[in-house]
Parts: sequence; structure tokens; C-alpha cells
Amino acid sequence: MSRAQISALVCGVGGFGALVAATTSNEWKVTTRASSVITATWVYQGLWMNCAGNALGSFHCRPHFTIFKVEGYIQACRGLMIAAVSLGFFGSIFALFGMKCTKVGGSDQAKAKIACLAGIVFILSGLCSMTGCSLYANKITTEFFDPLYMEQKYELGAALFIGWAGASLCIIGGVIFCFSISDNNKTPRMGYTYNGPTSVMSSRTKYQGGEGDFKTAGPSKQFDKNAYV
Repeated sequence: MSRAQISALVCGVGGFGALVAATTSNEWKVTTRASSVITATWVYQGLWMNCAGNALGSFHCRPHFTIFKVEGYIQACRGLMIAAVSLGFFGSIFALFGMKCTKVGGSDQAKAKIACLAGIVFILSGLCSMTGCSLYANKITTEFFDPLYMEQKYELGAALFIGWAGASLCIIGGVIFCFSISDNNKTPRMGYTYNGPTSVMSSRTKYQGGEGDFKTAGPSKQFDKNAYV
């Protein structure tokens, strides 16, 4: 098993876990924690819930009850993150089948194709997550720096950074998986020549032939010695 595939698998699976954490997190955008002089209060908002808490320890979350009242960019980010998580899941399955250490997946050429497919799926997953997080962050920054926007302004939450990190890991792992095909093609294979089966009778005939030559050579030398005597 090559080190490139191990690195790609670690990046891909780690990125998939980060995407799951970012999708389920409620900290996509947060208010400042010093919005009140007496009691510090803050609000978290995610793709699925709105949460509010304060320094006294109270914490309350309210889910989005209906889809039609949710803003359009939130629905778009939901779809992109669900697609990213789904692609990351299938990419992890394909990556396990494409590893050289596994016994499933067929021959080395079939495993190389599966590994390339896993790399493409990981790249698509990373692009979906990167697009969703960037779209959400663009909405937050646009409202924050808009002087005419009079409602509550938010800042970037931790889930966005987790999503960007997961997307980067998925893309890096996918690229490594795609380039691992060239490593499989460059791996030299040992060639063996087939000389045919050798029978016992052929070796015996060679030995007997050599012994016969030795016996015929003996009397000739003895005859020469007697001739000179």
C-alpha cells in the first residue's frame, strides 16, 4: 500500500468528518458577546436552528419550523452541504475499495479506476462545501458592512471555518487519489521466462550419455599405455 493512498484516505475521511460537523453545527453566524452592558448575550444561527444564550448559563435553541419561511441563501447552503456530505460518504466507500491493501475491488487496474473515481467524488464534495460556506459568508459580510442595513448584524461563526477546512482536505485528498493512478502505472512488474517443463528422463539420458563418454575414454587411454609397454 502506497503512502500517497494513505495520505489521500486520511485527508478525505478527515474532510468528510469536518463537513458533517459543520453541517450539523449551529454556529454559522454569531452576534458579538458584548451586546449588553449588564448581561452578555449572544445569538447563534445555523442551517437548521437558531440558538440564544447568555453568561448566566441559559441556552435555548429553536429549529426552523418550515422551509418556505427560510431565506433563499440558507436553502441553497443546505442543499450544497447535504450534497457535500453525501458525496463525501460515497467517496470514502470508493476510497476503501480502491486501496491496495483491501481484497475487494478486483485487479490493480480496477482498483486504480475506483481510486480515481473516489478522488473525483472527493473533489466534488469539497467544491460543494466550499461554495456553500462562501455563499453564507458573503451574505454575512455584505450585511455587516452595509451602512443601510439596520437589523442585527452577525459575524462569521466557527462552522464556516470548519467547513472551509473540510473542503480543503477533501480537495487535497481527491487530487492525491487522482494522481495515484500514475504511481500504479509506473510500478515495475517482475517478468519471468517460461523454459518449459523438464522431465526426469531427459536428465537421466544426459547423465547416461556423459557417463558413456567417460567409459569409452577409459579403455583408449589404457590401450595407449600397454602399447608403449
